[in-house]
Amino acid sequence: MSEIVVRTEDGVVEIRLNRPDKKNAITQAMYAAMTEAVTAAQADATARVVLFSAEGDSFSAGNDIADFVAISSASGGEMGLDAPVFQFLKAMAELDKPAVAAVRGRAVGIGLTLLLHCDLVVVAEDALLSAPFVNLALTPEAASSLLLPHAIGHQRAFELFALGEPIDGVTAAAWGLANRAVAADQVEAVARDLARKLARRAPGSIRASKRLMRDGERLWAIMQAEGAAFGVQMKSPEAMEAFMAFSQKRAPKF
Repeated sequence: MSEIVVRTEDGVVEIRLNRPDKKNAITQAMYAAMTEAVTAAQADATARVVLFSAEGDSFSAGNDIADFVAISSASGGEMGLDAPVFQFLKAMAELDKPAVAAVRGRAVGIGLTLLLHCDLVVVAEDALLSAPFVNLALTPEAASSLLLPHAIGHQRAFELFALGEPIDGVTAAAWGLANRAVAADQVEAVARDLARKLARRAPGSIRASKRLMRDGERLWAIMQAEGAAFGVQMKSPEAMEAFMAFSQKRAPKF
């Protein structure tokens, strides 16, 4: 069964994470499939909205740690811009069609930072969003070092990054990370309704409006700078200890 399911209906391209047994932790192969779907949606005149959703009780546990470490180790700790994760981030930076997200359960790491590239976000009231990069002795990604402080303020963003503690969906909406916080069993219905409404709006006007609101080139430049910092930190003794502690299910000793 495919770990990324793509379906199109009424101009809405739904990209659904389908790895519920692993809390939808994202592998490089999944990034490649999502990049293909986003790029195709960008090029398809009949595709008006991209909707991100997920199977199971979590939106995403973030990067698949084992997959991530294996690929990073094989490349000597470096992950070039041609890596699937970077290609996905670039595709999101360049996407000028509206993106919607339906979030239930956990949204960790990229599960949270992906939302910063969505134009409408619906979260479950009891969803738990976190960005625990520092917990793994790493640094922010997906242009979140720019977008998260812009969305919720420096102090709140720093707390999310530095402490890595989750916030619930109600807090996320109050802080400006989401448009709606609703009951978990209503998340997908509300998100799909919003996506269909967007799909009925004038597409040229929607795209022009989004381009005026976002600077894709700047976002991609920030992503590359974050990637460089991430790569340096990835090879640090701190990160080695953090990943060892994670694998051994213990607290790291920094």
